[in-house]
Amino acid sequence: MKSDNSDLIKQAIEGDESAYRQLLENYRGAIFNLLFKMVRNKEETEDLVQEAFMKAFKALPSFNEEYAFSTWLYKIAINNCIDHMRKKRLKTYSINKPVQSKDGELDREFPDTSMSPDKELLNEERTLLIEAAIDELPENYKVAIVLRHSKEKSYEEIAELLDIPLGTVKARIFRAREMLKKKLKGKLMRGAS
Repeated sequence: MKSDNSDLIKQAIEGDESAYRQLLENYRGAIFNLLFKMVRNKEETEDLVQEAFMKAFKALPSFNEEYAFSTWLYKIAINNCIDHMRKKRLKTYSINKPVQSKDGELDREFPDTSMSPDKELLNEERTLLIEAAIDELPENYKVAIVLRHSKEKSYEEIAELLDIPLGTVKARIFRAREMLKKKLKGKLMRGAS
C-alpha cells in the first residue's frame, strides 16, 4: 500500500482530485473510529475528521515518504483532536450533589440495577463506567490509553504517532491505568454482584 500511497500522494500534490478522493476513502473510516473513541460524539467526530483531512491535504507537499502515510495522517488527526478537546474542556458535574433549579434543589435518583439478571446489560454498564472514567483522564493519558487498548497500537506505534519517547508512552499508559483503577475502585465490583 506504501507504493500506492506514494503514487496517490504525487498525483494529489499535482492537483488530481481523484487521488485526494482515494486517499480520503482509504483512511476516513480508520480516522473516524479513532477520533470517535476520543470524543464519543458522531457530529463532532465528523467535523474533526474533515478538519484532519483538510490539514493533511494542505500539508501534503511536506510529507516525508520515509514514514508511513497512515502514521503521519493519524498524528495530524490526533493532534487536531487534542487541540479541540483542550479548547472545549467540558464542564463536569458531580452526580452526588443536588441539582440547583428555580424550584430549589433536586436530588438525583438512579435506578438500582445490581439485581439485574441480564449479563449483557451488566457488561454494557461496566463498559459505560470505564468509558466515562477514560473520558475524565487528562488528554495525554486519554490518547495513550485509547491508542493502546481501543486501537491496539503497540507502544512503539504510539510513540511514533504522538512523536514522544517510548518511555513517555509507557509512563503515560501506566499512570492512566493507575488513575482508572482509582476511579473505578469498587464501582465495577458492585456491578458484578
